[in-house]
Amino acid sequence: MKRRDFFKKASAGAVAATMVPVIGKAAPAPELLGDRKNDKWYQVATGKMAKPDRKQTLEYDVAVIGGGMAGISAAVSAARNGAKTVLVQDRPVLGGNASSEMRVTVNQGSHKERESGIVEEILIENWVYNPQDSYPIWDHVLYGFVTRQQNLTLMLNTQAIDATMDGNVIKSAICWGSTNETEFTINAKQFIDCSGDGLLAAMAGAEYRTGRESKSEFGEDHAPEKADGWTMGDCIMMVTKDMGVPVPFKAPDYAIPFDYEAAFKDKHRRIKQVKEGYWWVEVGNEFDIIADRENIRHKLMAYFYGVWDYIKNSGNHPEAENIALDWVGSIPGRRESRRFIGDTLLNQVDLSSGKIFDDAVAFGGWSFDEHNPGGIEDLSQPASYFHKGIKELYQIPYSALYSRNIDNLSLSGRNVSVTHMALSSTRIIGTCSTMGQATGTAAAMCVAKGLNPRDIRNKHINQLQEQLLRDDAFIPKRPAKDVNDLARIADAIIGSSTLSGDTKLLVDGMSRDRKDAIHHWEAEGLNAELTLEWKKPVKISQVELKGETVVSRKMMMHKNPEKYTRQGQIKAVPPELIKTASIEARVKGKWIKVAKIEDNITRLMKTNFEQVKTTAIRIKFEETWGYENAKLYEVRCYS
Repeated sequence: MKRRDFFKKASAGAVAATMVPVIGKAAPAPELLGDRKNDKWYQVATGKMAKPDRKQTLEYDVAVIGGGMAGISAAVSAARNGAKTVLVQDRPVLGGNASSEMRVTVNQGSHKERESGIVEEILIENWVYNPQDSYPIWDHVLYGFVTRQQNLTLMLNTQAIDATMDGNVIKSAICWGSTNETEFTINAKQFIDCSGDGLLAAMAGAEYRTGRESKSEFGEDHAPEKADGWTMGDCIMMVTKDMGVPVPFKAPDYAIPFDYEAAFKDKHRRIKQVKEGYWWVEVGNEFDIIADRENIRHKLMAYFYGVWDYIKNSGNHPEAENIALDWVGSIPGRRESRRFIGDTLLNQVDLSSGKIFDDAVAFGGWSFDEHNPGGIEDLSQPASYFHKGIKELYQIPYSALYSRNIDNLSLSGRNVSVTHMALSSTRIIGTCSTMGQATGTAAAMCVAKGLNPRDIRNKHINQLQEQLLRDDAFIPKRPAKDVNDLARIADAIIGSSTLSGDTKLLVDGMSRDRKDAIHHWEAEGLNAELTLEWKKPVKISQVELKGETVVSRKMMMHKNPEKYTRQGQIKAVPPELIKTASIEARVKGKWIKVAKIEDNITRLMKTNFEQVKTTAIRIKFEETWGYENAKLYEVRCYS
């Protein structure tokens, strides 16, 4: 067993990325982080000198590093699928770029179609607890969602800084708790790095690349002719408040004047509103964006205040007279750094051609939104090139979500196995969340089978895909075909009425409508019933339903409330969703109630009850969140 020497082998940039304090001299080696040999602690209560205990060893099945939306999805899915899981987050809040610290919108990967699964659950729940659009409360919605999950432990203010290795297998993540001054050794069977920059993966020796590939390497026509080291930049955001009276503004001394004449040659850099923004206040790096982060942070603040000084004091924006800054980010939101190499390196051609992968587990659909790598420091280029090329949802293969040279390491988020050009689409938060649900589910499967990710891909990919589809993930062009689903062999499926669709579509394996076909059953009115019948008795203990949340309608929280009206959003539980229903089984000719669904706020409705031997299951739909009809996309039954 070998421990990688973090401070000898890591680059200066990697050291700077940790949360270990460096004040005046080099930080101690990781072996000494929890040791307090020089600590002179006189305990008044005991009258003795003592040494603080600042080391702990923890045991888990799955360790997820990074608590952004991808990490949350990975940790929750691993825990739900039976693995004892820990989620390690280096900040005091969850959400990563989407948290109150950075406030990047949880954009869906396609403008036309939203993700389902765990990320949708969170977005709906946010409107239950946070109709006031508060980002600090959003942080706490995420906190509540994670901490109530069985099998899942959350560690905030803790960063994984090193790895203990046994050949190509990670045995432990060495973590530093910045608020409790504690060194944690986290032993686990499977590790998922969702941290973005991927420090643990890098310290484990996982192969990665940075910079822009040349056009010739993968045939990417949007790539530069010659490879270079540029990455898309970091940015900070802001939110303003209308004070009702004129508010003066004085720029801080470090502000950099805004060259608006040069900037406004690009339509995307123009000042279209003064309520939120601006994503184009961005600074990149041509070699090592991680090492340069603190310098970038300072420059971003300087450039932003230069922009705001122009808005307030140039006289060109009278609409800003009563507007004051209410919040300005202090932590940059990052788009790109390390991209770790898997068995598949996803590229622009794969996405634009809609390539079909036999190991598809997630999806995306954002445009090739490649930001000018120089950001606001290169006004001769557009803020983003907005390359065209995504015509439909594309598949993301599982073989791009694990390391090709570290056996038990998976990845989700912006650090997965993609080229720079592919990343310009896959980096969207909703897309990253689908990756997280896939790797978390797979990690739990690895633990249960005593295997590693590549084994799952080669031997059990169908099982992984079926579990994801059962858990309300969506894989384009991959219908469910679960042989254990007893609803698929029902001799009859009867609806009390049909307004649109057909009851037979509830078992066709497609859990949402497609542009070329519908896949739902909608009854006329409520107090509707759906009955499944079998000629021979079957044993059932689980009934699962997928309801309507209108995946074509956006659901995310915005910093600018006007966007809700413009995008037709609803700041509430989707009214079409089933709120109350009951499930009955016919046993020896008599109907008995076996389950009740109440105050439901999720598209996937799972019920569990004591197993019954039955010839029929009847579902009674009693109430929605406001819609006049009962509508379903799928029904499943298991023994």
